[in-house]
Amino acid sequence: MQAIIATLGYVFSPDRQRILMIRRNTRPDDVHYGYYNGLGGKLEPGEDVVDGMRREIREEAGIDCTGLELAGTVSWPGFGRDGANWFGFLFRITAWTGTPLDGNDEGSLHWVEVADVLAGKLPMWESDRHFLPLVFAEKPEVFHGVMPFASGRALSWNFNTI
Repeated sequence: MQAIIATLGYVFSPDRQRILMIRRNTRPDDVHYGYYNGLGGKLEPGEDVVDGMRREIREEAGIDCTGLELAGTVSWPGFGRDGANWFGFLFRITAWTGTPLDGNDEGSLHWVEVADVLAGKLPMWESDRHFLPLVFAEKPEVFHGVMPFASGRALSWNFNTI
């Protein structure tokens, strides 16, 4: 399978009760428009996933990651435009320096309660609700999941932990 390789990070507040999320609200043609999401994006050529995650957080939030934990990976066959396959490395950002931006070209940044995210109180991809409990687990295990998409909707969700 050929796939777009990407990172997706969840920046924790120092007390670990909130996470920094982007509300994609600047471009109405954005497939994520109106949704809250973690920070991240496509890897650049020659970049490893940790450097890619650090770069994306710096570009999108203006902060430098000093503590990263791999939460897991998700394969999203058919997720992208025209059915493109995506493969994402998901991270918990547990330590960082700097002052987060208020927003960027893609949207506004907000500190949101982890409990509100898990309770479904924010507009976000319905499919994220399958893997976010694994990302925010009290005793997290690295997971590897597959979530096929068709016509903009998740068809199923399966994962393994190691």
